[in-house]
Amino acid sequence: MRWDAQALRPRLGEQPGEQGSNSTGTAAPAAEPLLPLAGLVRSVSTPEFAGVTFHEVTAKSVLNKVAAGSRMPFEWTVNPYRGCSHACVYCFARKSHTYLDFDAGLDFDSHVVVKINAAEVLRKELAKPSWGRQHVALGTNTDPYQRAEGRYSLMPGIIGALADSGTPLSILTKGTLLARDIPLLKHAAAQVPVGIGISLAMTDERLSEAVEPGTPGPRARLKLVSRLRDAGLPCGVMAMPILPWLSDSDEALDSLFGALASAGATGVTAGALYLKPGTREWFMQWIAARHPELAGRYRRLYGTGSYASKEYREWLAGRIRYFKARHGFSGSHGFSHRDVDDPRGEEAQYPAGSIPLDGAGRAAQAGAAPAASQPTLF
Repeated sequence: MRWDAQALRPRLGEQPGEQGSNSTGTAAPAAEPLLPLAGLVRSVSTPEFAGVTFHEVTAKSVLNKVAAGSRMPFEWTVNPYRGCSHACVYCFARKSHTYLDFDAGLDFDSHVVVKINAAEVLRKELAKPSWGRQHVALGTNTDPYQRAEGRYSLMPGIIGALADSGTPLSILTKGTLLARDIPLLKHAAAQVPVGIGISLAMTDERLSEAVEPGTPGPRARLKLVSRLRDAGLPCGVMAMPILPWLSDSDEALDSLFGALASAGATGVTAGALYLKPGTREWFMQWIAARHPELAGRYRRLYGTGSYASKEYREWLAGRIRYFKARHGFSGSHGFSHRDVDDPRGEEAQYPAGSIPLDGAGRAAQAGAAPAASQPTLF
């Protein structure tokens, strides 16, 4: 979504470039966009979201086709936001921000593009006679329940549009704001297959605060898993990335899989840190600053590529299998290309147990019963 592809308009009663009001009712300070974004609705910075600038745009389309040949169980995605205030130092999507002429570092964390008309555009796209009601995945690039969702509330309209059109859906998130939409998701699940995935790769609160500083902590996400299961919704967990020498000890893995089992997760997919260009530079800078004793070990482990050595991946895969079995999870490793001998397309991932499947192992379509082999706990 390039800036020059947008048709932009001001909000009702506002002039182009006009700023919103802060919590005291006074004018919020104007945010200076990094680029001359012609026709931009507005770029907003408010005290409630200190350090984050929201760039509001209107999109012409929000349905994205998954690349041909993908091994993912779905063909379509929707991402209402670009950039992510979760600020995870390991996020694979960082380089995508450079396509908008932002950088993959602080800009990714602090300049969030908001497709303010996402729900309306989606309804129009889903109403087309050509739409086949294929499964749509949310949260495959940036988190749909990041802090921006608390301001813009785009997800209820998106979920409603998908369910009303008979389109199955799934969501992957770290955001506990999803709890707000549990009643809506239960209603949608009565109409179409609905799957939920929570991203949680560590139980160490201090480590989580260091590497994913804008996210709810592990305890809060575990509570969300339990709430989703209590509501009768499937909830798989994406336990990625496991960080070498930081979260890959037996103690850390035992704690993680034990906590996920106790929370009732319906499946879990786990794998090693992946450092694609854009992410690698940012993460290595963080390691050098926060854990200088590990900087050389990481350089040797990853060499000049994006993947940890095959020996490390084999070792970690064995530990993951052991602790999954120890805590009652099935052997399924979900929908990820993080296989030991085929570590391609790391962004193509979705956790086991999160998506209702048909008998062919694809995402269940409207009116189709999930396969009996859907990964479950115990």
